[in-house]
Amino acid sequence: MNSELNSIGINKKPSDTKVVVAMSGGVDSSTVAGMMKKEGYNVVGITLKLYDDGKEAKNAKQCCSGQDIMDAKRVANKLNIDHKILYYQNKFKQGVIDNFVNSYLKGETPIPCVQCNQTVKFKDLFEVSKDLNADALITGHYVKSITNNNTTNMYRAIDENRDQSYFLFNTTREQLDYLRFPLGGLLKEETRDIAKKLELNVADKPDSQDICFVPSGDYASVIQKFKPDSFKKGNIKDLNGKVIGVHDGIINFTIGQRKGIRVSDKNPLYVLKINAEKNEIIVGSKENLGKKFISLQNVNLLSDKTEFEKDIFVKVRSTGKLLNAKVNLIGQNDAEVNLLNSEDGISPGQACVFYKTDKEGFKVLGGGWIKE
Repeated sequence: MNSELNSIGINKKPSDTKVVVAMSGGVDSSTVAGMMKKEGYNVVGITLKLYDDGKEAKNAKQCCSGQDIMDAKRVANKLNIDHKILYYQNKFKQGVIDNFVNSYLKGETPIPCVQCNQTVKFKDLFEVSKDLNADALITGHYVKSITNNNTTNMYRAIDENRDQSYFLFNTTREQLDYLRFPLGGLLKEETRDIAKKLELNVADKPDSQDICFVPSGDYASVIQKFKPDSFKKGNIKDLNGKVIGVHDGIINFTIGQRKGIRVSDKNPLYVLKINAEKNEIIVGSKENLGKKFISLQNVNLLSDKTEFEKDIFVKVRSTGKLLNAKVNLIGQNDAEVNLLNSEDGISPGQACVFYKTDKEGFKVLGGGWIKE
């Protein structure tokens, strides 16, 4: 056996190392497949068919569309690697879409990409990769991973504008030790340069921007499709409990929203709270938006609890900045977060992800779902 670790931290020659690459048909995962092939690994590409809205457009900016599957197949043919397509529409509907719809009906703001990673992509693809006797599952996510003594830790990507660690906080320890993320140390421009050098047809393909089952960002139409009776009129109240307007359904609102409330006031009004039980929207001024205390449920830890003894950083939305905080872990699955400075627009249903700095960068300690 080769005594040196290969580039993905496994004690084998690349030619003796079998890897599964999750190929979405985009430039990132295609480039990863090309990198692995060029380094001499035994590569199997797997593409998931998750959703079909029946309107396949060549320039669609959604992932997992029919065009993406064709692109992944072309890349696999170009690289001369095995390629499989798994049809997971039913699993995706149950694990992601139903959760998305139900979460909005509860007055939350869900993150379907986390659910997708945790259910279909990592759970099911993890099992398929193991069944294929692969040594690792490799994806094109922009997170940095460092493997020592068969244990992998996750860090924010070098390219902070592309960092996807927020969406991967719910990865299990077993999954993380099996996963590899080769793009974590690259800038997006560098990824595209590699794709061009490998002569991949997707080198200039635009990034997917929309949630795959929410075309053009119109999530209300998705909920209308699956739960047409969910648009119930209800009251809009101020902080004193006074009715100041009527809404057409709580699913049209998110915490921190200003536009679309359709209630006139001398000062701009923001959505402060969504009460699903009473079908009410509570609105108020911007200064009432800021919160310092967050209650979390279903916490997933990727590190030892001792790492939480000092102040850490948290992120409360995918596009948000890192916030100084103290985290108090309660029991097995709950946590209380106290922010050093108040933050606007914190919404139930979103994730709160924990980070800590060390010599390698911002290490992901885990995270939980915002309860209140």
